[in-house]
Amino acid sequence: MGKLTVRALRAVLGAVLVGTVFVQALMVWTLVSGNDPEDGSLPLTALRVITILGMVSAQVALICVWRLVTMVRRGTVFSHAAFRYVDGVIGAIVGAALLWFVVTAINAPGQRDDPGVTVLMGGVGVAILGVALIVLVLRMLLAQAVARDVEASQMQAELNEVI
Repeated sequence: MGKLTVRALRAVLGAVLVGTVFVQALMVWTLVSGNDPEDGSLPLTALRVITILGMVSAQVALICVWRLVTMVRRGTVFSHAAFRYVDGVIGAIVGAALLWFVVTAINAPGQRDDPGVTVLMGGVGVAILGVALIVLVLRMLLAQAVARDVEASQMQAELNEVI
């Protein structure tokens, strides 16, 4: 991975991380200070809390991707240490999907005249879970690559002993 690619990706990851922290801070301040312009109605408060938690899941994924990019740059991504970060990304995506299903459940009573909206929102939640499954497949590919790398190292060591 080239230096320009790593720098560009880190710039994007950093900007998104700073942006989500800023929005989270504003939302927490609104919830705590009592300066809620929307009168603090229960569904809105719940949606704000869910949004804050959703941003936490995005931040976890961003930090894990940052660490994986660092490992790629150093050439150490094909190791068992990478699994922790890939698992973090999978967990963050699953967490985001579960939060989306909660949003769908909160929104559902207001959609009795048009249940298609709830069905579409449920479909979005399933699609988010699909992304987690894709990352899980990529994790399995990483596991195969790590196993092959270990096997190649063992064979190289055996060959060195013979020579």
